[in-house]
Amino acid sequence: MDIGWNDNAPIYRQLKERVIGMMLDGLLKPGDALPSVRQVAADYQLNPITVSRAYQELVDETLVEKRRGIGMYVSEGARDKLLASERERFIRDEWPAMLERIRRLDLDIGQLLQAGAAGGAA
Repeated sequence: MDIGWNDNAPIYRQLKERVIGMMLDGLLKPGDALPSVRQVAADYQLNPITVSRAYQELVDETLVEKRRGIGMYVSEGARDKLLASERERFIRDEWPAMLERIRRLDLDIGQLLQAGAAGGAA
């Protein structure tokens, strides 16, 4: 994990989002062990309570499961669950603003899709 903390959100939430990103990107797959709380705390000079809080939220959301005495593991179906919730959040929270901007700039959706397929070149 390449970590660059910012002041806009609590560190435990940023850490949680980094782990979620790794799940979405396929870097952490179902059954994979998360690094230990102590290891993450030592590697990134964090309080172990901060790391535990991030991990506990992942457990609470059933994205990660605790295995007593051996660690935390990515749950089966975690990526699918994340994709569904992230898609829903995008459509509900981000897409309306993007659509409004597209309309305001009088952009053609076909042209945008073509530009995206070409790697952003117009």
